[in-house]
Amino acid sequence: MILAVSTSKNLPPPAGGYRGRFAPSPTGPLHAGSLVAALGSWLDARKNGGKWLLRMEDLDTPRNVPGSAEQIQSQLLACGLVWDEEPIYQSERKQLYQAALERLNKLKYLYPCTCTRQTIAKALSELGIETPRHQEIVYPGTCRPETPFSYAIQDISQSHSAWRIALPKNTNIKFDDLSMGAQSQNLNQQVGDFVLRRGDGIFTYQLAVVVDDALQGITHIVRGEDLLGNTARQLHLQNVLGYHRPSYRHLPLVLDEYGEKLSKQTLATQIQVQDSQHALLELRKAATHLELSGLPDGKSTTLAEWLLAATRAWNS
Repeated sequence: MILAVSTSKNLPPPAGGYRGRFAPSPTGPLHAGSLVAALGSWLDARKNGGKWLLRMEDLDTPRNVPGSAEQIQSQLLACGLVWDEEPIYQSERKQLYQAALERLNKLKYLYPCTCTRQTIAKALSELGIETPRHQEIVYPGTCRPETPFSYAIQDISQSHSAWRIALPKNTNIKFDDLSMGAQSQNLNQQVGDFVLRRGDGIFTYQLAVVVDDALQGITHIVRGEDLLGNTARQLHLQNVLGYHRPSYRHLPLVLDEYGEKLSKQTLATQIQVQDSQHALLELRKAATHLELSGLPDGKSTTLAEWLLAATRAWNS
């Protein structure tokens, strides 16, 4: 485990109020798209005199690549993106997610679900609903009880079923994104009751990220636009669990030559950070994508000088 603490004398010290984070999944090394998210969140924290935390979202163990967490941390450090507290690993926090699930059960929000992707697709097909590629599959409520919110399940710890949260009628979530403006999503119509723990016992991203953001005191979330569609679900969970609502800023995605999001699934190549000049080149490309201007481009510029200039250029 790599631990780094910011010691830069050129940037303002943490003010105690702002707390941001970067939360990659260790499914491979950082690529250009993930560097944009890392840089944007780091700059936003530094510009606001806050702290920047690192969280490894490694719950989906079948997708994890051994050594990726350490490689990601090494790449961040090579780019001068230093975190302020010891990184946390979601795989070490399962009891916290289980406690949140138990709390939702006591609030009578949960129900078990045995649906597979195939049964959901069949149910939607029978309803005449076709889901376009890359769009959310809306759960049709196949396993939803006739009278949700009327009872708590006696024991949810040993069940091999998935656990879904029952949405109240007309759960319409509105929020203001600091980059994209006013947002609204009707969870009933656009998502349906969503899973919090899978049938194989793995807690889902939606639950884990909400619990971690709350327990870490995260006040500002800066991340890629691909996660914008998750925000309403997370805000709903925050409301139900009584958590503080952070502010959100979603950054434009880096796309490949086919217009697809740059990702490990599309075989995106890792950033080259074998020396400071390569790291600076990668950072400059990320800054260009973020539309930062007036940054030094001379070969004599150090990482620290460039990052200080980028922090000053960041529009908070």
